[in-house]
Amino acid sequence: MAQAHRTPQPRAAPSQPRAFKLVLLGSGSVGKSSLALRYVKNDFKNILPTVGCAFFTKVVDVGTASLKLEIWDTAGQEKYHSVCHLYFRGANAALLVYDITRKDSFLKAQQWLKDLEKELHPEEVLVMLVGNKTDLSEEREVTFQEGKEFAESQKLLFMETSAKLNYQVSEVFSAVAQELLQRDDREGQAPQGDALNKGPARQAKCCAH
Repeated sequence: MAQAHRTPQPRAAPSQPRAFKLVLLGSGSVGKSSLALRYVKNDFKNILPTVGCAFFTKVVDVGTASLKLEIWDTAGQEKYHSVCHLYFRGANAALLVYDITRKDSFLKAQQWLKDLEKELHPEEVLVMLVGNKTDLSEEREVTFQEGKEFAESQKLLFMETSAKLNYQVSEVFSAVAQELLQRDDREGQAPQGDALNKGPARQAKCCAH
């Protein structure tokens, strides 16, 4: 046993980054698919509403570490609402997306948060509120302050974006990726049995920026 520490331990290949599941939630036509497409393929085009769920993956470098985001883009139409709950399972993070020109989509995002919390404990999933379509600021119905205050009240990350203009799209996903890695590292370092006790402290660091 004295020499056990000298035996080389198998390590994961550098080419195998840790995988995290990220779900996109929100009303129809708020730009969830456009955000995913812009981020993964740096492309923007008018697309048909998502049917059921679309799936994207992207490897993200955060400092010296890498992770793979498995992005689940859920349908926003009401008829798919109950089906979308199936995609919550195993999620590590969620983007709650609303259209800044549609107050109803902002209220719907708040309902999505409640639905998410029914399926997953708040400490189990990282959530960011995203106000999309800043390119239509003249038609704005939801102020930046409204979004920020709601995010702060629920201890969510918050950012506004424009998938069309590629404004802060990569920043949204990068912020989520960085926080996921930090959480994962903290959980890996925590003694067994302490993970549950450390939950609130991790959540407290996820305030709006």
